[in-house]
Amino acid sequence: MFPKLFTLPAFDLFGKNIGPLALHTYGALMAVAFLIGLWVASREARKAGLDVQRTTDLAIYTLIGGLVGARLLLAIIEWRYFSQHPAELSSLITSGGVFYGGFLGALPVAWWYARRYALPVWRTLDVLAPGLVMGQAIGRLGCFAAGCCYGMPASVPWAVTFKSIDAQRTVGTPLDVPLHPVQIYETLACLVIYGVLVWMAGRKRFHGQVACAYVALYAIARFFLEYYRGDEIRGFLRLTTYRFISTSQVIAVLLLLAAAAIAPYLLKTQRVVSENATAA
Repeated sequence: MFPKLFTLPAFDLFGKNIGPLALHTYGALMAVAFLIGLWVASREARKAGLDVQRTTDLAIYTLIGGLVGARLLLAIIEWRYFSQHPAELSSLITSGGVFYGGFLGALPVAWWYARRYALPVWRTLDVLAPGLVMGQAIGRLGCFAAGCCYGMPASVPWAVTFKSIDAQRTVGTPLDVPLHPVQIYETLACLVIYGVLVWMAGRKRFHGQVACAYVALYAIARFFLEYYRGDEIRGFLRLTTYRFISTSQVIAVLLLLAAAAIAPYLLKTQRVVSENATAA
């Protein structure tokens, strides 16, 4: 765990005391995640023959939509707390929020932008998917460094033990307790999904196949990873007196069903026509 890359000591600037200033690992890795995700999206756009500049702009707009959505879903999930402590709503500015809220917030923005600038919607979503999942892989390393999104207590040989008092104060990370490194689990899952999507991009049978594959594969991974999560910020729904399912698991199931329902329609309406077939 390495929550801060470095800290600058306090200093005077124009007669005012500034600092100390810290560069947090989470923020740095999130910036890296966005830049690499953007690079992957532009590379895939170039390979797909799409407008690279428009695709880059689209990624930036979807990031903004994702940031808003992630924090909005967190506010909804934790509304009971925020309604009783309205001053804490300001903490949403620095919070990472809930990923699926970000996804649901980014999707309509991406759809709107693609339609607004006459980009082929499903081809564009195919291009964005590998960059998104690569960004997730790197972003979860930031979560690991910060101690957020931590796992359940574990006795496995690779369990991790957090020590940072700052992490305990800010996100409630349990200290001196061996936990599942669930952030690393998700990073590995996302890297596998990324490999599948890149492989599929050059072999897809219909436009939208890569995007549907991303939604389905991540939904499956996220559903099972939730059982190893130890934080409760994601919200839960009661199934029975003794069983709960997280908000993210509910969303994952719904998105998996949506991907499974949309794929056959896209196979009929968005089929990829090869150059040989076109020439014939």
